[in-house]
Amino acid sequence: MFKKGTKLFSVVKGKCPRCQEGDFFKYKFTFNPSKVTKLHDNCPYCNLKYMIEPSFFYGAMYVNYGITVGLSIVTFLISTLIFNLSMLQSFAAIIIALLVLAPINLRLSRILWINMFISFDEKQNSVVKKH
Repeated sequence: MFKKGTKLFSVVKGKCPRCQEGDFFKYKFTFNPSKVTKLHDNCPYCNLKYMIEPSFFYGAMYVNYGITVGLSIVTFLISTLIFNLSMLQSFAAIIIALLVLAPINLRLSRILWINMFISFDEKQNSVVKKH
């Protein structure tokens, strides 16, 4: 399930979806807003162009929206059902959770988006290893 060649490997490790060797993001995880979503232009190993077309990652906004809605629902349910917080306190918990998890959400939405369109290519991976 979590081995090289699966989309889950690419998403969790932050690797190129085609070769799963090169890093997708320029920087390791950070809360710095100017670095959190910076990508390499191309994969350092297989040279896959990450920006497939102009404004390609605008589609990741839809993924981001879905993650945000899901996270908000889960936070609301936990805060009201488990912690018995009031409605106002629950919404405060949602806002705090969304702010704290924003960098993870932004990175996750981008890597999920590109993995919807590009699959692992074993042939590409073997060509990269020869060089």
